[in-house]
Amino acid sequence: MPILGADMVAGTLIAWRKQPGDHVSRGEIIAEVETEKGLIDVEAFVSGVVERLVVEPGATVPTGTVLATIREDAGAPAAPAPEPIPPAPAPGRRARVSPLARKVAEQLGVDPDTLQGTGPGGAVTREDVERAAAAPRPAPAVARPRGRVDLARMRQTIAAAMARAKREIPHYYLAHTIDVQPALAWLAEENARRPVTGRLLYGVLLIKAVALGLREVPELNSVWRGEHAEPSPAVHVGVAISLRGGGLVAPALHDADKRSVGELMHALGDLVQRARTGGLRSSELSDPTITVTSLGEQGVETVFGIVYPPQVAIVGFGKVTERPWVVNGSVVARPLLTVTLSADHRVSDGHRGGLFLSAVDRLLQAPERL
Repeated sequence: MPILGADMVAGTLIAWRKQPGDHVSRGEIIAEVETEKGLIDVEAFVSGVVERLVVEPGATVPTGTVLATIREDAGAPAAPAPEPIPPAPAPGRRARVSPLARKVAEQLGVDPDTLQGTGPGGAVTREDVERAAAAPRPAPAVARPRGRVDLARMRQTIAAAMARAKREIPHYYLAHTIDVQPALAWLAEENARRPVTGRLLYGVLLIKAVALGLREVPELNSVWRGEHAEPSPAVHVGVAISLRGGGLVAPALHDADKRSVGELMHALGDLVQRARTGGLRSSELSDPTITVTSLGEQGVETVFGIVYPPQVAIVGFGKVTERPWVVNGSVVARPLLTVTLSADHRVSDGHRGGLFLSAVDRLLQAPERL
């Protein structure tokens, strides 16, 4: 069961796309899993032949549980499935629950007496309650509409993940104002040359500028593992996408620094459509190395995000507003944009964060080079 974000501790297997004896290629869809984010297509991470399906459709299992075994093309034997972890205390024994955990459990609608505690002497802790609140509920082994999401459950999961992020990550925040007139002028000229179906959205320029800016400050393109940060060799920009009726996902645009703005535009349109109708892939939810969020369409001028673990930074963009700006000693009206950085102080500092925001500014002054 893949980990599709810090807010996921379990998932429900809905259906298998492959059966024992079938050959699968790396990246091919092998199963469908349901989480608070909806139905997710799980990809095979190796090429080979399916040997055994370990988990039956309808079962809810913790992340990391072996769902199937695949014998790789090279002939290496597959690892055996681990024994399941019991989810509750032994019958007839009441779990020890800390007062704080009991209060949080009441707020999140969790019965703490059914949980397996990880605290001293097996006591149920606040973290145990939050993990239980984030776990999907068991589901019958039937296919469901791909766009259907339990929004209340998703909001509960997001709350637990963000509370954890604010507790564990020492955030610092920076803001920078950018004159985006060169970018908007170039975009208008470029779109005039393109067919209607190939026109670019202004947000694609922002994503590409962020991706290229990470090359100059690579520590922001990292994930936190245990007690240290691991720089990522690839730039996978997670894009925050609001779902119809509420809820939020942030799937990755893979290799955003290497794609042209036209390729990014096509990939972004496809990602948004699949996020809102169902059909996201497991790698798109597990791979982001940084997240970009924009609330400009809602009229918000400045947004400071919360870092989504295991990432170490999130970039926010507000709406473009026309304001007085000094150009060559004269005060003129210019379209201005506020970009913000929320970052993990264990990994970088304000100096490095400032260099990154300056790089994004500089890149947007020459949009033709993006």
